[in-house]
Amino acid sequence: MVVFVLFYVFLVSIGLFMDKDLYFIAIVPPEDIRQRVRRLKEEVKERFGAKHALKSPAHITLQMPFKRIAAEESQIINALEGFARLQRPFPVMLSGFDCFSPRVIFVKVEDHAPIVELHAGLQRVLTGKLGFTGREITRRFHPHMTIATRDLPEIVFRKAWPEYEMREFGASFIAGSICLLKHNGKYWEIYREFRFTQK
Repeated sequence: MVVFVLFYVFLVSIGLFMDKDLYFIAIVPPEDIRQRVRRLKEEVKERFGAKHALKSPAHITLQMPFKRIAAEESQIINALEGFARLQRPFPVMLSGFDCFSPRVIFVKVEDHAPIVELHAGLQRVLTGKLGFTGREITRRFHPHMTIATRDLPEIVFRKAWPEYEMREFGASFIAGSICLLKHNGKYWEIYREFRFTQK
């Protein structure tokens, strides 16, 4: 019995029995673009029955969802604040649609280079300062803005994709921050924004 209690105390001390919050890190466009992309997601829901993408605001994922205990949140925030202070704003161009067959449809991001560079720097911070493991890090990286995702069945994807393949969509914005998003149990919310300060 004593051994069991000691083992339980050990597990609690390393966080295995503590509630963990779910986060991810992204570039989030201005409100007007978020609303335009939301209307696309609502269209996908109404016409093709896929609604999972509506659980998050329009965004370009930099780090896939990860779990952390509440006590670690301030460390994450401090690290992201420090990282953001060293970044320079850059333009993001959105043009048309693309897909990851056979389930995902997204708004296409034109110039990947500055986002790929930002992502690489963020990975160094996550692994170096926050102890992210190789399994937690987003390694396969293709900047995009999802409008339909994993709840779009393959047979429905085949009907939906031809309608977006040649469809026009255009927008641009200056990426001047990154955001930490947090899941509230039902959907994702923008929890903290970290502004770039380099000129």
